[in-house]
Amino acid sequence: MSPSAMIKSILPRGLLGRSLLILVSPLILLQLVSAYVFYGTHWDVVTRRLTAGLAGDIGAVIEMMRNFPGPANRTAIFTLAEATMDLHLSLEEGGILDRTGMVGVPPRLTSDLVGYSLEGNLLGALAERVGRPVFIDAKSGERQMEIQVQLTEGVLDVRVSRKRLYSPTTMIFALWMVGTSMLLFGIATIFMRNQVRAVRRLAAAADSFGKGRDVPSFKPEGAAEVRQAGAAFALMRDRLKRQVGQRTEMLAGVSHDLRTPLTRMKLQLAMMDCEGIAELKEDVGDMERMIEGYLAFARGEGSEKPTATNLVVQVEEAVGKLRREGGVIDLHCEEALILPLRRQAISRCLANLLGNAVRYAGHVAVRVGRRGDAAEVIVDDDGPGIPADKREEVFKAFLRLEGSRNPETGGVGLGLTIARDVARSHGGEVFLEDSPLGGLRARLRLPL
Repeated sequence: MSPSAMIKSILPRGLLGRSLLILVSPLILLQLVSAYVFYGTHWDVVTRRLTAGLAGDIGAVIEMMRNFPGPANRTAIFTLAEATMDLHLSLEEGGILDRTGMVGVPPRLTSDLVGYSLEGNLLGALAERVGRPVFIDAKSGERQMEIQVQLTEGVLDVRVSRKRLYSPTTMIFALWMVGTSMLLFGIATIFMRNQVRAVRRLAAAADSFGKGRDVPSFKPEGAAEVRQAGAAFALMRDRLKRQVGQRTEMLAGVSHDLRTPLTRMKLQLAMMDCEGIAELKEDVGDMERMIEGYLAFARGEGSEKPTATNLVVQVEEAVGKLRREGGVIDLHCEEALILPLRRQAISRCLANLLGNAVRYAGHVAVRVGRRGDAAEVIVDDDGPGIPADKREEVFKAFLRLEGSRNPETGGVGLGLTIARDVARSHGGEVFLEDSPLGGLRARLRLPL
């Protein structure tokens, strides 16, 4: 698994979204609990007290009407109630309570609505302080509420402003609750964005390093945990680079040192004339080709720096070289593909893939194009192909499916190994599949 894949597997998907969800959930829960407590206690208590006060005023008016009968006294009582209690009163003498065409609470002293609505609380208060059949119309007027009470003299019509029954603390509480929640949510969002930015930079650095690109400017930042992860990534990067460098230097050094004794052996064999010389020369030639393969493999992991390169041009150069050597290759390029590549390494990778196809097949087709977020080079041939169960084994170093030691029928077994190694050093991969031409398809995939 590449370093970028390791980092991404540790980090949760949508870290900012999940963090904001963690922050929003308590805020919503707090608002729900606060609203429940507010409406279950404060709102209900305030409403009961306001309705009790209104019912008490109506009861006091009815009691004064009973103690001081007569039209003159009634007019004085109504005038006093309007001036001091904000009640607009009228009496329909001889009237009987009629609900036809009106929208309101039924004129019965029910207890099932008490405590669940404003009308219910008012009904309960009127039942306690008035004790007469009433009808409440709370929907027909926008600013006033109409209350009708059945008296002995007729129907008492009471019109009262809705302000007497509603508390302004409801709107103030809602505004404060929503406003402070939005303010805290905005602050938390800014804070989380700053923290997530450091995680994204770490992921981007790991992704670039996994694609074979150097990240010298990466510096751990953010929260303590993120800085710790960044420092661990920097140490891992340095260890991997040091390990690869030591391996490459050792392989190149050993291969280079072996060329000197091989040269002396070739000279001595050329001067000798006895039995078995031909077999020894063949063995020395095999060793020399293996050493060249070692050196090519080491050069594939060398210190070449990635530069912006047109992959199409690289493929065209590799195809042109094989065409000049007699290879039959059809090339189709869809568009220019600019990406950071190690040019010599990619040229060696393409030469190995195309060379294998030309060596074993009579016709080769090459296609270069963009596939999603990657560039692909597809090499199809009509050769014998490779069995499906052997396609992973052929990437092992020095493995040849062809059993002879004839260099004309195959190399030393490092071609596909070098090709995959170069592809992976760029964050890509080489796949072997069935070809529509009947042979083998080699697909080189490089991230853009």
